[in-house]
Amino acid sequence: MSYDNRRYALVNRWDSSHLKKIDRLLPLRPGERVLEVGCGAGHLVKRLAARGIDVVGIDANPNAAEVAGTERVKTMRAEELEFADSSFDAIVSIHAIEHIPALEAAFAEMARVLRPRGRALFIYPAEPIMGLYAIPTSVILHGSPFKARQVHCHKLWPAKVRRMVEPLGWVETHRQFDLFKSPQFVSRFTAA
Repeated sequence: MSYDNRRYALVNRWDSSHLKKIDRLLPLRPGERVLEVGCGAGHLVKRLAARGIDVVGIDANPNAAEVAGTERVKTMRAEELEFADSSFDAIVSIHAIEHIPALEAAFAEMARVLRPRGRALFIYPAEPIMGLYAIPTSVILHGSPFKARQVHCHKLWPAKVRRMVEPLGWVETHRQFDLFKSPQFVSRFTAA
């Protein structure tokens, strides 16, 4: 799946509820090193950096870094993180993990770069049918709604995500289902 699409990078919108959720579930302190996986145009990256957090965002779309206008956003795939082991205090990923075909490999890479006792927070769609919420993105990327399952290549829920990361030594510390605005799940983990 190629995300090399400038329009897709440009339509990425800011949702302030995500920052509120991070503040409540994953409070970050100035100076902490944070990785955002699937950062798009870097809206969250810029807001966290303004708070003194040492944040870097990665996105598979090479247009995202240009659109973001900050050196904190890098073009990189989650399955091949170009960071040293134990580089980050926390990892955040908002509506991105469902897009990663080799998700278990991506989780292994995230575990590698997360320091011991580091925290990870994932927000992902609660889709009743895989790809249902990816139809608009499928139209942008492919000009067709019928490739939505190539965009959201996983139907995820907290128990499934937990099973994928437990072998990496991560322990689930919070999970929730949000119905309003956009049905989504939230999972938080701590590394061993």
